[in-house]
Amino acid sequence: MLTIEKIDTENKSQVKRFVNFYYTLYKDCPQWVPPLFMDAYLPLNRKKHPFFEYSDADFFLAVRDGNVVGRICAGVNKLYNEYHKAKKAQFYFFDTIDDLEVARVLFEAVFDWARERGLDTVVGPKGLSPFDGYGILVEGYEQRQMMTMMNYNYPYYQKLVEALGFEKEVDFVSCYLPAEAFKIPERVERIAQWALKRGNLWVKHFKSKKELVGWAQRIGETYNRTFINNWEYYPFSQGDIDYAVQNVFMVADHRLIKLIMHDEDIVGFLFAFPDVSAAIQRAKGRLFPFGIVDILLEMKRTRTVSGNGMGVLPEFQGTGGNALLYFEMGKTMLDFKQFEFVEMTQVAETTRQMRADLKNLNGVEYKNHRVFRKVIA
Repeated sequence: MLTIEKIDTENKSQVKRFVNFYYTLYKDCPQWVPPLFMDAYLPLNRKKHPFFEYSDADFFLAVRDGNVVGRICAGVNKLYNEYHKAKKAQFYFFDTIDDLEVARVLFEAVFDWARERGLDTVVGPKGLSPFDGYGILVEGYEQRQMMTMMNYNYPYYQKLVEALGFEKEVDFVSCYLPAEAFKIPERVERIAQWALKRGNLWVKHFKSKKELVGWAQRIGETYNRTFINNWEYYPFSQGDIDYAVQNVFMVADHRLIKLIMHDEDIVGFLFAFPDVSAAIQRAKGRLFPFGIVDILLEMKRTRTVSGNGMGVLPEFQGTGGNALLYFEMGKTMLDFKQFEFVEMTQVAETTRQMRADLKNLNGVEYKNHRVFRKVIA
């Protein structure tokens, strides 16, 4: 018999069942990078996760004959809906065995949850944080997941959601740029040098991790304003920005974070991170006692860097800012004396200029994550 169980997030045993199913389902998958347990439990902590300061979510398990066979989260981002004047629910943590009936009862729980709150559309996968990975992987299954900056799933996920009537909302494509193919076009370099010499724009480099963290508040505010025209935009809360500081900047290499400045104002940014996927896999969810040491060593060993954030404020696009970003990306890749590859992670298809620019830089699109939608009203 197949049943749905709603998780009581105050019940440690139930929360553990929800989290552990994910690790069980993917334990033999070589491409999967398991999140650290501390990160896997945080979204179910209503007192600590910033999403619950302004929005709501619930978590469900599908159980057959006493065994967990699927899980899902139903949520509503009230800041997003208020800004876009929408009535959208979102789903995340959709994980299941290859069974359409299991997927059906999971999504029926989401649909019922959404209708009870007067919502008319369900989109996802879309996480509780703006820094969660978007979408279901629909291309690139053979490639290892880029740390936990994106989702990984088995190929049958797409088949299941489409069988339940979901349609494409938007794609997020990741590009692969090998060093031997990566060339900064002469025109881009000329525009970047022109922007620097003219004096209106300059590049901020960080001397230490402490200095980087000191800028985090301003960076978070600029990050949010940069994507104001994007599909996923909503005004960040202070909790969202604090979450970024704690979970992104604290593990960043300050030498790989660059800002484009106009006088003393941030107008653009480039976030790059050493790919420590292999070490995270070896940690198997546990940071201590040896996982943290292995991750720090992997930061020095890895030959791949992830570009997981790149943008210029809309009012400064076309003034040399974009060219300056690509120029800095090239310098990071070619002059750092460590990296042989760069992955630009999850570039939305709606950012057409950036997609075109990456192709001009010889980027190869090799992963695609699709966000789906279904109207339920």
